[in-house]
Amino acid sequence: MDARLNYFASPTAGKITKYIMSAGRALKESPLPAATQELVSLRVSQINGCAVCIDMHTKEAAAAGESPVRLNLVAGWREATVFTEAERAALELAEQGTRIADAAGGVGDEVWARAAEHYDEEQLTTLVILISFMNTVNRLNVITRQPAGDYEPGRFR
Repeated sequence: MDARLNYFASPTAGKITKYIMSAGRALKESPLPAATQELVSLRVSQINGCAVCIDMHTKEAAAAGESPVRLNLVAGWREATVFTEAERAALELAEQGTRIADAAGGVGDEVWARAAEHYDEEQLTTLVILISFMNTVNRLNVITRQPAGDYEPGRFR
């Protein structure tokens, strides 16, 4: 499968993706736990069907020591016993923040309150920006059918 566009060959995309990638690096440096960031990134990407991001975040999480069991259960996190309550709250927020078109009210107050029980304001801010960031990147990749499978951990550090 070939991508519809080559973002790296476009002067316009080059200028814009430089800032997008910079935002991604800033998120990595935030106080939100790295494992939570990877789980949320993976779940958002699964919902959006972004194969290239699923590939990336599965491999990055595994390289950071995440267990295969947890990675394989992200899509079914509600029934899985391997996630902490904090991670479950983050995954729930990620799902509602990604599926806002499906839920007329957007992110519910109960979901927000559960996340706020586990994360301070800076971590919540990071979580919201991460969810939005992943939705943006997923759309860039899905629209242009970016191929997946050859990602190597650490490529965008």
